[in-house]
Amino acid sequence: MSGLVRIASGDLTATIAPLGAELQSLTDSAGREYMTDADPRWWTGHAPLLFPIVGRLNGDVLRVDGREYPMKQHGFARRMAWELLEHGEQAAHFRLKDSEETREAYPFAFTITASYELAGSRLATTITVTNPGAEPLPFSFGFHPAFAWPLPGGGEKLAHRIAFEQAEPAPIRRLNAAGLLEVTAPSPVEGKQLALSPDLFAADAMIWDAPASRRLTYQGENGAALAIAYPDLPMLGLWQKPGASFLCIEPWAGIADPAGYAGEFRDKPGITLLAPGEECSFRMDVTVHPA
Repeated sequence: MSGLVRIASGDLTATIAPLGAELQSLTDSAGREYMTDADPRWWTGHAPLLFPIVGRLNGDVLRVDGREYPMKQHGFARRMAWELLEHGEQAAHFRLKDSEETREAYPFAFTITASYELAGSRLATTITVTNPGAEPLPFSFGFHPAFAWPLPGGGEKLAHRIAFEQAEPAPIRRLNAAGLLEVTAPSPVEGKQLALSPDLFAADAMIWDAPASRRLTYQGENGAALAIAYPDLPMLGLWQKPGASFLCIEPWAGIADPAGYAGEFRDKPGITLLAPGEECSFRMDVTVHPA
């Protein structure tokens, strides 16, 4: 299926592409768009799902039992067609399973489902990874949604901020030129508040590898806000390209390789190791508060 899948509540409408099971649009009852404009001058993504890796591997190589497999940044799930399992008025469910194609880069059996459900002004996205194989399944998963910056009705771009659930004084991580973890920098958060500016992203993404918060609010000066909860994801990235009209708020269960890492994939930081026959889920809720 190539067409977009639409779901709607009385307050929100969401559209999802079967390619990558990727959220493309989130609008309120007035038709205002809360997702990126996907201007190709900057970035054409909307909200890719990152699996089986988050970020980049050293040399773009996944190492399993001494063998090397090619693996591009953020994995392959975002570039593959997912099966539409179920589509109702307010919910849609997609599935991706391992295949000969995936095993060329990732030699494991897996099933991953993506469920999008609207309830009033909240969009709940739940990703469930299942291990149908006979050996432990190592993987990472991450959300990568790009929200409008400024928010519709949110006022001036530089008046936007993020309010974290908890104070975030710990240093952040930065990537080197190869996209690997190498640099540590002081936290730009003052207490629980982060004043947003494109200058924050001159050195690429800001990464919290152990944030205290599992909720945050992204808000403008005129009442427009997105309340975002990510209870199952222990890491967080913020990213944009300075000058673009989007802000990526990315809860992760996984992270890029540290610079120089050349060990086994299952031993790298940020890996979930799922036992045979088991499953685990990752949820992100986005609640829209219009201006």
